[in-house]
Amino acid sequence: MALVVWVFSGGGESEVRGLIPLLERVRPDFIFERKSPVRRKPGPRPSNEPGYGRTGTSHAQQLEKLLFESLNAGGFCDFILVIDDLDCHDANVRRELFASSIGKVEQAADISYFVGLASPEIEAWIVADWDGTVASDPDFRGCHGQMRHWLSTQKVVPFSRPETFGVFDEEKDSCRDKLSDAIIEASLECGAKSRYSKGIHTARFLGRISPEVVSVKCPLFRELYIRLTMDD
Repeated sequence: MALVVWVFSGGGESEVRGLIPLLERVRPDFIFERKSPVRRKPGPRPSNEPGYGRTGTSHAQQLEKLLFESLNAGGFCDFILVIDDLDCHDANVRRELFASSIGKVEQAADISYFVGLASPEIEAWIVADWDGTVASDPDFRGCHGQMRHWLSTQKVVPFSRPETFGVFDEEKDSCRDKLSDAIIEASLECGAKSRYSKGIHTARFLGRISPEVVSVKCPLFRELYIRLTMDD
């Protein structure tokens, strides 16, 4: 019988559309059920959409609420997978934050879980496999080399260690510069066919990245990949 994994992810469109296909490629024998971000309903978007753009504390609070409600309603899972953007925060502190939220849900006491962290954002995984994502996409054909050079020289993006990008800004309570914004700016600076979009391109590229390639350059991703490929 297939193992059922409940996925609680922060962020927005890119995570909604791209993350589950990536997980299913890593473990096609698992059933991944997305619990957050909450799916958008058709129609006008409310000004305070629940679930979108949440990271850190707000994501942890939402996790606790949704996990309690799902289990209380008779839902079942074998494993809880949390994925969150680190946003230049301390990894151990962030793991403890989510562990605390799960620990408050009594019904989840016997359910195993893992907190996977994207540092500083999920786009670090795409940077790590640049040749298999941006460089091979028609939207960036002919300019991906310029984009990479611009990111390396103007934004000091370390392509061999993309998880180390960014400096914590106390006022913002996140990275001073966002990696995703830098990629968007690079696409504009280099005259790409399309402006880089988190909702379109990040979602698309998550389905293309090679977990093996990303694992070499991203230690935090490697922890997630190893945990998913373990036989329980």
